[in-house]
Amino acid sequence: MKNSPKHRAITSQLATEILAGKYATSGRLPSEVQLVKRFKVARPTIGQALRGLQERGLIERRAGSGTYVSAGTASAAPRSTLPQIGMIVPSLRHTEIFESILGELAGLARGGDFDFWTGITASPMNEPQMTPAEAETLCERFIERGVRGVFFVPFEHQPDCEHANRRITERLRQAGIPVVLIDRDLGPFPKRSAYDLVGIDNFVGGYVLAEHLIKLGLERFAYVVRPLTAATVDARIAGARAALLAHGIEAPRRFVQSGDPADVKFVRSFTLPNQLDAVFCASDHIAAQLLQSLNRLRIRVPHNLRLVGFDNVPFSSLLTIPLTTMEQSCRDIAITAFNALCERMANPTLPPRTLMIAPRIVVRESCGAFLQSLPDGPAR
Repeated sequence: MKNSPKHRAITSQLATEILAGKYATSGRLPSEVQLVKRFKVARPTIGQALRGLQERGLIERRAGSGTYVSAGTASAAPRSTLPQIGMIVPSLRHTEIFESILGELAGLARGGDFDFWTGITASPMNEPQMTPAEAETLCERFIERGVRGVFFVPFEHQPDCEHANRRITERLRQAGIPVVLIDRDLGPFPKRSAYDLVGIDNFVGGYVLAEHLIKLGLERFAYVVRPLTAATVDARIAGARAALLAHGIEAPRRFVQSGDPADVKFVRSFTLPNQLDAVFCASDHIAAQLLQSLNRLRIRVPHNLRLVGFDNVPFSSLLTIPLTTMEQSCRDIAITAFNALCERMANPTLPPRTLMIAPRIVVRESCGAFLQSLPDGPAR
C-alpha cells in the first residue's frame, strides 16, 4: 500500500470540518505544526493529508501565508446561487467510510456545479451520533433551502429506526425532492423501499469471506454482531450461510452471536471451551474490539482462532494482528450515488434501482492464510 492510512483519515476529518463551515470565518486552516500536534503524526503525514485536500479542491496553499479554504467551497460561500444537494449521515462521526464518501461526494458536487450541504456542526469527534429528531429538523432545513436532491444514510442500531427513516424520506418525497439511499435500505434485509439504493453487494461480501475461510480448512464458525443489526449485516450473514451450505457445512444453531465485543464475559460465552475455528465480524470496529477481548482471554489470533472483519477502514492494517477484511470502495460508491441522484433529478419517473459495487477481499494475518510462515507456526 503506497499511501498511509493515517493521512487519508486526516484528510477525511479535515474535509468534514471544512464542509461543516468550521473555518468559514477566517478561511484559514491551522498551521502544519498545529496539525502535527493535534493529530499526533509526523509532518510529512500532514503534508500528504493537505495535498489530498488540494486534490479535492477544498483548500489552496499560499506561500508565506498559510493554508486557506478554497473560495469555491460551499461552506465558505453559503449564499452561493448554485443549485444545492444535501446529505444526511447519522453515523458520520463513528464510521470512517462515510467520512470518505462525503468527501468524494463534495468534490463531485463541485465539479457538477452544485453546492453540497450537510448541516454538520464542527463538534468533537466523540459527539453522539445524530438523533432522528435532529435528522428531521435538518430535513426541514433542506426543504426550506430548496435543495434539488438528498443523499441519505438510513439510521441503524436504534429502536424504531425504520419508522424514523420512513418519516424522513416521506417528508422529502412530499416536497418533491429526490432521495438516493447510501449503504443500506430503510428497513430490514431483504425488503426494498421505493428509493434508489447505492452500496456494496453485502451478500457477495459475506459469501466470499466465508468461502475464503472454508478453503483454509475451517468448518466451525460464529458471526459476531451488535444488537439491532443493520440490514447490510443481515445480507452479509445470509451470504456466509449460503457459502457454508454450498460447501456442505451446517451452520450451528447459535451461528449469530449478538452482544458487545468489548465485553469479555460475552466473548467467553461463545469462544470457550475451544469450539470455534473462526469468527466473522460485522465490521472492522467489532473485530478490533473482539481482538482485545480475545487477548484478555489468552486466545491467540490466528493461532487459536481466526478472525475476519468487514469494511477495510484505515486502522484495520494497523492492529496488533493485521485484519483480513472486505474492502468497500468509497470513491466508487460516491461516483455511483452522485450519478444516480443526477439521473433521478433529471427523470423522477425512473423505477427504483439497486446499484451494487463489488467488494474486494483484503487478506492479512488474522485469517491465518499466512500461518505456516509465522515464526512459531500453527498451534493446532
